Amino acid sequence: MTTLYYFTHAPQAQRIRLAYGAKREPLALQPTGWFDDETFFDLGIARQSPVLKESDGRLRTDSVEILADIDRLCPGTPALRDGIVDDAAWQALLDWRRGVDAVLERLYAPLAAGFKGMGDDAEALADYKATVQRRFGMTLEELANDRYDGFAQFTRLSRLPELARHLARERFYLGRLSIADCLLAADLYPLQMHDGIHLPVDMLYYLQRVEEACAVRLNRDWLAQ
Repeated sequence: MTTLYYFTHAPQAQRIRLAYGAKREPLALQPTGWFDDETFFDLGIARQSPVLKESDGRLRTDSVEILADIDRLCPGTPALRDGIVDDAAWQALLDWRRGVDAVLERLYAPLAAGFKGMGDDAEALADYKATVQRRFGMTLEELANDRYDGFAQFTRLSRLPELARHLARERFYLGRLSIADCLLAADLYPLQMHDGIHLPVDMLYYLQRVEEACAVRLNRDWLAQ
């Protein structure tokens, strides 16, 4: 069986969960601890998230490439890319995502404490906090306090209200469920965890539609549900 190894706080892993869920393909979920070097040693790969181990043993680590290749990996219906997402549309979405990546990463960082395997492990959380401070030059608490400005910047850069209205009108990004929705829903869903930050109502309904279409619960690894 195909197995997904992942850190619970990594949105990239949720992209894969959604795609496999939409295909109704079995996917064994293997959350890995922050200090779980043994699992990665056994896999023969550097510690990272996600790692998709196919049934033939092949390892894949790029969630974008996995999404782009999903109709070959899981040839059953429904198609999630073929005949729906052409190369130009996919590249445009990836370009949009890269344009907001830096601000999203700053918004994601404080949320890790709300996930199983991190917020309930004092040693892991302490090490993660040190990692965050080295990376961003700010403490986890400072990043959390900066969330309003960060979300305002993300809203402006992403044109979030316009995107929400488009999704309300079309129901899915391209009018039917596709890999574009697997990427969007996985990446936007965690923002709900921030106190005082509210996604547009139309966006919340969209996220619910994607979860239902993929039969996947995206808050599976949250400490508080």
